[in-house]
Amino acid sequence: MPDPLPDPPPDAAPGAPTAERSGESAASHGGALADPAYREAVVDLLGVLAYGELIAFERLAEDSAMAPTLPDKVALASMAAAELGHFIQLRDRLTDIDADAYVAMEPFRDTFDRWHANTAPRNWLESLIKAYVGDGLASDFYREIAAYLDEGTRVLIVDVLDASGHAEFVVDRVRAAIAADPRVGGRLALWGRRLVGEALSQAHVVAAERDGLAALLAGGLDRPGMDLAAIGRMFVRLTENHARRMARLGLSS
Repeated sequence: MPDPLPDPPPDAAPGAPTAERSGESAASHGGALADPAYREAVVDLLGVLAYGELIAFERLAEDSAMAPTLPDKVALASMAAAELGHFIQLRDRLTDIDADAYVAMEPFRDTFDRWHANTAPRNWLESLIKAYVGDGLASDFYREIAAYLDEGTRVLIVDVLDASGHAEFVVDRVRAAIAADPRVGGRLALWGRRLVGEALSQAHVVAAERDGLAALLAGGLDRPGMDLAAIGRMFVRLTENHARRMARLGLSS
């Protein structure tokens, strides 16, 4: 997961609360989670996030084998451990709302597995770019959706997305590699663009297959959502955040 980004989306409902996570079950939540359609959409969102964290753990653990030094290997293994911790938080939240976490993750396995197969890094630096840029774009999107969720789910998701510390490590390693051989920069910039294209393609697939996720953005009678103009502004923010990440790496977007 990437470094924390600034304020919540300006299109979110005014005065959105930010209290601590609750451990109540779905039945005792009332409110938004008492709506079956909304609860189904939240289970989908937590399921896709949970499987994403699980597969990120697996990927980073495997990629650590490409690390050039022992400190780098330990750093990537630590990143993998953090992703597993995020998975456990999301799994527990699904249990809190009386959902089966493994059933919730199952619909997203093929999509995520295709994404990772299509973007398998060929070397150490590509694995770092994928962890920082690819996962960063996904995190930005989930953060946008989180602004429209019930308090307990929103706080958990923002906490999971913020609970990472490997941004500086990736930036340092990539910039050092470019300084040592400027030709690396061009190849990595192309890799970053490919990751974004693949990520957006997979996001469209997920949204098309799971109506509930699209409904979270659209809102409902008693729940704020995004109109077409707001969705357009969201994609502008996603693009700007991606460009900032690439610039931090010393790469063009």
